[in-house]
Amino acid sequence: QTCALPISDAVRLFSPSGALVDSYSWTTHAPVTYGRCPDGTGAFAATTASTKGSANVCGASSGPTANPWPGSNTVTVADSPNTFNGNLSGLVYESTTSGPVLWAARNGPGAIFRLVWNGTIWRPDSTNGWGAGKAVRYPDGTGDPDAEGITIGAAGSADGLYIATERNNQTSSVSRNTILRFDAQQAGATLTATHAWDLTADLPAVGPNLGLEAITWVPDSFLVNRGFFDEAAGRTYNPADYPNHGTGLFFVGIEANGGIYAYALDHATGGFTRVATIVSGFVGVMDLSFDRELGYLWAVCDDGCQGRTATLEIDGQAGSASLGRFVVTHRFERPSTMPNLNNE
Repeated sequence: QTCALPISDAVRLFSPSGALVDSYSWTTHAPVTYGRCPDGTGAFAATTASTKGSANVCGASSGPTANPWPGSNTVTVADSPNTFNGNLSGLVYESTTSGPVLWAARNGPGAIFRLVWNGTIWRPDSTNGWGAGKAVRYPDGTGDPDAEGITIGAAGSADGLYIATERNNQTSSVSRNTILRFDAQQAGATLTATHAWDLTADLPAVGPNLGLEAITWVPDSFLVNRGFFDEAAGRTYNPADYPNHGTGLFFVGIEANGGIYAYALDHATGGFTRVATIVSGFVGVMDLSFDRELGYLWAVCDDGCQGRTATLEIDGQAGSASLGRFVVTHRFERPSTMPNLNNE
């Protein structure tokens, strides 16, 4: 029998004489810990590391101020109006020999779409049964996974399509924070997952509609080159420590607390290891994307953060308390012509 910790809680600190010295209450678990930032004097915030007995590490949670959007402020609609009726939660781009593809995840009913470029807009692929999208199911063929984020690995969709899901829509009051892998070549109108990694017990307890929203894949070659720190092993990341995990790690984002979590997924046993816990500085993370050219991990918040985004990089500064860990390096406002939308 297991017992879930309460999401909302409080703590009070008393002196030996019984006088109340300090207190703090929260409505969701911290991705790492809560602490006063600046250390000992500032307001309580999410810290970037657990530092019992030493100064709080607050760099990523305080973070840089938001700068104007770095690209064009022109925003255009990329598909035909009303194609998805306002319900599309994740996108990932793939360059293929037959042309560019956008893979898209819909959360309810859970489905995956294959979008192709016709020279003007992105539209659902009309071939191989993709026209109306393909419904997704758990490995036993049942359920309606709430598909929120989508990503691909080193070899693109040939490696499989990976979906971040936060619940089974058929039992929507229960959290089920699971990464599902699908074979993009599977025929028919329904895709049954080939693998499932249920992370629910390993993640902070969150509401059933406040769980996994985002997922992206980061190659081992990049992580090793930048000296990524493995928190599970307590030393620099070594891919050989995780047999059958492939050639990279999967990073997922939580809506309830803004936490980002890196996992090595064992494709042979269905097991997993949490390799890192990262603070985004946002109240929620709705999308993640790894820029393989620049080495940035992009985190996206929604209208609760005014549509801001952030880039995170691995800290390579010798002597830094966050050496080898992802920290926030830039924050950006949404494009000036974009309404404050519920971006996922």
